[in-house]
Amino acid sequence: MNQADITLLNMNLLYVRYLDAIDKELHVPLGCLYLTQALENAGYSVDFRDYQLNEFDEPFDSDNILKFLEDSSDVVGFSCMANLLPFVLLAMKVFKEKNPGKYIILGGVGSKAVEEKIMERCPWVDCIAVGESEITGPQLMGALKARRDLSEVDGLVFRAADGKIVRTRPRTRIKDVDSIPFPAFHKVDLKSYKGYGLMSTRGCPYPCTFCSVAPVWDHESTFRSNANIIREMSILREKAGVEMYLFQDEFFVSNKEKVLGFCRELEQAGLNIMWKAFGRVDLVDGEMMEAMARSGCVELRFGIESGCDRILQLIKKGFTAEKAIACVSEAIGIFRRVDAFYMWGFPFETMEDFHQTVFQMVMLRMMGARILPSMLCILPQTELYQNSIGKYQMDFCPELFPEYMITGHEISELSKFSIAPRHFPIYDFIKQNPDIFPGFFHLNLNENILPKMRVLKKFGFYPDDLEVVGTDSCGAHSPKTTAAPGLATRSVESLP
Repeated sequence: MNQADITLLNMNLLYVRYLDAIDKELHVPLGCLYLTQALENAGYSVDFRDYQLNEFDEPFDSDNILKFLEDSSDVVGFSCMANLLPFVLLAMKVFKEKNPGKYIILGGVGSKAVEEKIMERCPWVDCIAVGESEITGPQLMGALKARRDLSEVDGLVFRAADGKIVRTRPRTRIKDVDSIPFPAFHKVDLKSYKGYGLMSTRGCPYPCTFCSVAPVWDHESTFRSNANIIREMSILREKAGVEMYLFQDEFFVSNKEKVLGFCRELEQAGLNIMWKAFGRVDLVDGEMMEAMARSGCVELRFGIESGCDRILQLIKKGFTAEKAIACVSEAIGIFRRVDAFYMWGFPFETMEDFHQTVFQMVMLRMMGARILPSMLCILPQTELYQNSIGKYQMDFCPELFPEYMITGHEISELSKFSIAPRHFPIYDFIKQNPDIFPGFFHLNLNENILPKMRVLKKFGFYPDDLEVVGTDSCGAHSPKTTAAPGLATRSVESLP
């Protein structure tokens, strides 16, 4: 019998099927390992299991989840992002049916803004943890073990004894991020992973209407010190020989002084490593980018989203198309690789607006940037979704999911998907709950999405032939320094 206080299961997967191949990206599960270390520091034993490392031929089978969770603790926590939320909820149902006495918790960012709806329609879920977990987790475990009222614990949505769904007070953000213990790297074999992520900040203050990341953090940013970040890099270098690091937060480039200071301290540390980061075209300049390159930055990624000033203004990006072109062109001369991300499929984006974006994408591609377009993904916490309810038609087209919502059940044929009949129940569940899973739907498919897809295919951004896939292909957080053949999408890791 498992004697651990909690079994924690990481279900954050990057898994893409092709007709004759599978592409998996194994990233160190930072969020779960941060929570694990906080629980252990509070005196609780944690049985951590990472489903990324499963060896099943068919990982998306509930029976295999049951096998992976054999001999689990009496309390089991599942962590997932939005793309796997439907599958995880149904797997939790099967697990609860087999283990009715166990207390199951849903964590991760996948349930953001729909917690009550999930609890109402999924009675097998006992509790959902909301917000930062390093304080909530130990307090929740303490309350469960002492059989105290969970309403005393901030940051929860739970099912009370009388069946009533209760949301407790919001969890106050952790201001001193340096006080958070490093992830529990001792719980995993670090050398078995291919991607090593870091978070230099928590949260982004910018109001981009389509963004699902900033609302998770309530548009509030907290910062780690440079010394704290470099210490974590040193640990990974020492324990696993890591040479490439991925800054996964959107707000690494928060201000010039901080970035320049980081670059100086990193050079002084003498780690001799490479790293990648995201930046904003209105926050970087030549001096900053040169310093980043000198200290080992080999790749800078920019979220451009549109080449049309009207759309940039509507989605509240905060810069112009002219500024984007100038910044990316300068960056191309400095870094080994520059990524330009674009979001397409806004329902208020006319074809004239869209053609301006495609023109900019083609131009920057010719200049040497890697162009990564993504179909609009409307998650429930976004301002764009809130403003679209009832205004635009929501269409479900399983042959054409937004890249962020690829689950691994689909067979990818690059610009379209096919689904095995055995997985139909997953998609029936999605169709029955569009307000919980809006990210799988399109706004005005026939008038908006399909015409724009035809244009993108014409210019080679969604090729139909695997052999013609070139530099415009790779996940946003790929650990690879060269393009990943056949993956013409943004990685789902860059959104919850």
